[in-house]
Amino acid sequence: MQKENNQSLRIGARLKAARERAGLTQLELAANLGFENRQTLASIEAGERRLTAEELVAAVRVLGVDLDHFTDAFRLVGEGRFSYRTASGVGPDVLDAFEDRAGRWVALYRELGAQQGEPHDLVELRLALHSRSTFEEAGAAAESLCSRWHLGAVPADGLQLALERHLRALVLYVDAPPGISGAASQLPGLNTILVNRNEGEGRRNYDVVHETFHLLTWDAMPPERVERTDIARGGKGNRVEQLAESFAAAFLMPASAMHARWESRDREADIHQWLNTTAEAFRVSAVACKWRCHNLGLLSRADLLDVNDQRLVANGRTASDVGLVRPFSAPFVKRVAVALETGRLSAKRAASLLALPLSGLAALLESYGLQPSFEA
Repeated sequence: MQKENNQSLRIGARLKAARERAGLTQLELAANLGFENRQTLASIEAGERRLTAEELVAAVRVLGVDLDHFTDAFRLVGEGRFSYRTASGVGPDVLDAFEDRAGRWVALYRELGAQQGEPHDLVELRLALHSRSTFEEAGAAAESLCSRWHLGAVPADGLQLALERHLRALVLYVDAPPGISGAASQLPGLNTILVNRNEGEGRRNYDVVHETFHLLTWDAMPPERVERTDIARGGKGNRVEQLAESFAAAFLMPASAMHARWESRDREADIHQWLNTTAEAFRVSAVACKWRCHNLGLLSRADLLDVNDQRLVANGRTASDVGLVRPFSAPFVKRVAVALETGRLSAKRAASLLALPLSGLAALLESYGLQPSFEA
């Protein structure tokens, strides 16, 4: 019975999404489907009444979508909210295509979790911040959260595990299109952070915490669908994004740890060397470390003029390797592996959803120490 109710809710939400995309009112679609009144359609969209097989076929025809739009459990249609961090020049068509792919990963994880009896988390952590909060309050909230999660002097070391354990968030490292650094996705009971694994480690960690801020403040400060990553610092940026930046910097570089390193530094050492070394220790970018030092009062405005950002690129390293991480994440891949082993998901279907050949799916499982249950 519960499964039927969930299916009715899903189809109703997807019908509404398709109707709105087509630019039709409830009255117009009701007429096209042969309903006597708008209330019938409203009941279907609310999940209170099921679509019959004939009505479903008619909806496919009228709305110009495929049947999977309504029935495929491994898709997000009319569900979830996404917010992206992108550079300029990333068009809406690129975002739409990526969101379709990302939605399949999120839906796959959710559906397999339901099949495997994973509990649905109905308790969500929220930060007591709002758009009028100060940057200092955002930073204090970040450090308080680090303390509560016992992340120590280098929070980046335990960041992903803490998000999975305390926030029950799904963190996925993916091959995103150029210009997309990361994204946050909010679904009832499932928060997801997507990170472009082709970025450097410092940027990846920063994006994870930046998106964490949005997940923890979404209701109070809903983020825009697209947030620009290439807005000059000090410009008139989005207030919510500025708060997110303050939160991320304070989270990854706790004030007490930064002050301790500053006090113990070699006063004769080159500032670029110190910034690069410190950034490596905190697993952030040296440029982010520079601005954190300025905001903590360790570097004055005049000191900043003596810093050459070109000497901070890649934290002073000459190697071009960005330190790639494995695709997706251990909880995600393990859930797929269990579904394959129990026959709830075919290898061909899994490979298609992950946009991999069968050999690539086998390699992904093996990279996480899991033995493929199929022949590649």
